[in-house]
Amino acid sequence: MPQPRKLRPAFFARSVHVVAPELIGATLLVDGVGGRIVEVEAYHHRDPAAHSFRGRTARNAAMFGPPGHAYVYRSYGIHWCLNFVCEREGSASAVLIRAIEPLEGLARMRRRRDGKEARLLCAGPGRLCEALGITDAQNGLVLDRPPFALYARTEKVAIAVGVRIGISKAVARPWRYGLKSSPFLSKPFLSS
Repeated sequence: MPQPRKLRPAFFARSVHVVAPELIGATLLVDGVGGRIVEVEAYHHRDPAAHSFRGRTARNAAMFGPPGHAYVYRSYGIHWCLNFVCEREGSASAVLIRAIEPLEGLARMRRRRDGKEARLLCAGPGRLCEALGITDAQNGLVLDRPPFALYARTEKVAIAVGVRIGISKAVARPWRYGLKSSPFLSKPFLSS
């Protein structure tokens, strides 16, 4: 099996619509804890559902930074959510990491998530961040240096495509990507 290559900032310096599906099957680790990315959503700067749509704020400033950095925000004042900044500096496009298949550091994930079963450890952006220990402390950090480690997928994967979930604007856009039939998705795809 080929050795995985590290994903560098140049990987993210492309359209969010190219990067998002290519992240399916990639490996995400935070301080050695993580697994295979199985679900993401794309948010383009011209998208009314994107945090950057109305311009730069203190909350979304990391989205306007260089590609290959983390954008971490608090959702509904409860859960942290992890995004990867894409395209070019200032474009403010990002990929939301919705779910991973937990593979490394399961004991730490279970402690952080109160012993949840493997399928529920990282199925959803809030659960994922809790399991991986992601907070605003990682906001703006480059993705190719600790605490992050990202590796490209090493094999072809079947990708499901569908509409994004949990949003109220631009709901019909098919910008959600997932590993077809994965039991670790936050919600099944209608086409899976």
